[in-house]
Amino acid sequence: MELKLTRPICFFDLETTGIDICKDRIVEISILKVFPNGNRESKTWLVNPTIPIPASSTAVHGISDEKVANEPTFKELAPQVYNMIKDSDLAGYNSDRFDIPLLAEELLRAEYDFDMKSRVSVDVQTIFHKKEERTLSAALKFYCGKALENAHSAEADTTATYEILKAQLDRYPDLENDMKTLSEFTTRKKSVDFAGFIALDDKGREIFTFGKHKGALVESVFDSEPGYFGWIQNADFPLYTKKVLTAIKLRKLNNKF
Repeated sequence: MELKLTRPICFFDLETTGIDICKDRIVEISILKVFPNGNRESKTWLVNPTIPIPASSTAVHGISDEKVANEPTFKELAPQVYNMIKDSDLAGYNSDRFDIPLLAEELLRAEYDFDMKSRVSVDVQTIFHKKEERTLSAALKFYCGKALENAHSAEADTTATYEILKAQLDRYPDLENDMKTLSEFTTRKKSVDFAGFIALDDKGREIFTFGKHKGALVESVFDSEPGYFGWIQNADFPLYTKKVLTAIKLRKLNNKF
């Protein structure tokens, strides 16, 4: 089944130096852009992460310091990446919990104001886990009858994810072929930021999910303890989390005037 699209959607996959969203960096990115008319555009880049790639990560994806020594940094690639995804929804495998948050951090470091306000995301892994409980390789075998060649190659994983979503739509008639509906189906929780430090309560208000102010309204904490905002901005929190909190603080200040 082909996807019913009202706007482009970018399937993407990252290979990285590790799994810490704040500290780790991209070493390979592959994007498959699918347009409403069915046309496709694909780009894959190796990336110099500017930090050492641990041997344990190289053992997974096969990308070493030497392999990317002469490749562009993400900051140099950011204009191309941003231009490719700026008008698109996003999709990936485990993308809501890892790939999108890490991509957001890299784009914000490169001074591109990335957010998800005008787009939706579809996490193919969530559909798979809700329906079958398997891995990416097993998903491709289960849904498409194919073996995943070159696993942990960003391009191979990206293409596999695209093929799996189409096959999932064929297999499950209750899944609506609509990106907004699929995004809602694959959303695990109502987080305001990618890392889950800020969530929405049952009235749609932002609350903290961690620390001494867990469960408290963000705006109320900013009133009772003004220094808490500054502490977060100077601490080791994701850039996107800081961006969200800054927007809340500015909104509160603007509402006073």
